[in-house]
Amino acid sequence: RDRKCVITGVANPDRLIALNDWSSYHAAHIFPLSGEDWFVRNSFSRWITNRAGERDTGINSCQNGLLMLSHIHEKFDNFSISINPDDNYRIITFRDDVFNVGGRLLDPSDENSVRNELLRLHFRQAVLANMRGAGEPVFETDFPPGSDMVGEIRNGPDAIKRMEAELFSRLGGLSLA
Repeated sequence: RDRKCVITGVANPDRLIALNDWSSYHAAHIFPLSGEDWFVRNSFSRWITNRAGERDTGINSCQNGLLMLSHIHEKFDNFSISINPDDNYRIITFRDDVFNVGGRLLDPSDENSVRNELLRLHFRQAVLANMRGAGEPVFETDFPPGSDMVGEIRNGPDAIKRMEAELFSRLGGLSLA
C-alpha cells in the first residue's frame, strides 16, 4: 500500500519492488502484536473495517500497520517517534530528531489506511512514555544493608507516595487472582 517509509518518505526503488525486495522495510504494527490479548479484551478490533481475508483478531490488518524503514520502526516501537492524528497526522519526535522527520505530515487517504483510533492510542502512549516522571518526585531506591527502610521512608519527604512506590515496585508481579 505505502511503497515507501511513511515516516521518512524514502521510497523503495522500482527495481527492488520488481524483485520483491523489501529487506530494508518493516510492516510496523501500530498496536503491537505482543498486546493482542489486550487488543481483544478491549474490543479494539471494532475499529478494523478491512477484514478481507482476515482470520485473526484484526491486529494483523493493514489498518493496524504502516511501512517503515527498519531503523525507524524501532524508534516507533520504543515511542521515540509517533503520529498525532488530531494534528493533521503530524509526525512527532520525542528524542533527538536525527532523521529530520519531526513535523512532517502523513497522508492517510485510502480506505485501507491506518485507523485514527490506533494512531491516537500509540500517540498517547508515546506522550506518557516520554513524560514519565515529569513533575513527580524522584526517590532514592538503594538502601544500605541493615538500614531501616521503612523508618527512612516514613521520616523522608512525601512518605506516603514513596511507600506506595516502593510497595508497587516490589509487589508488581503479585496477583491476587
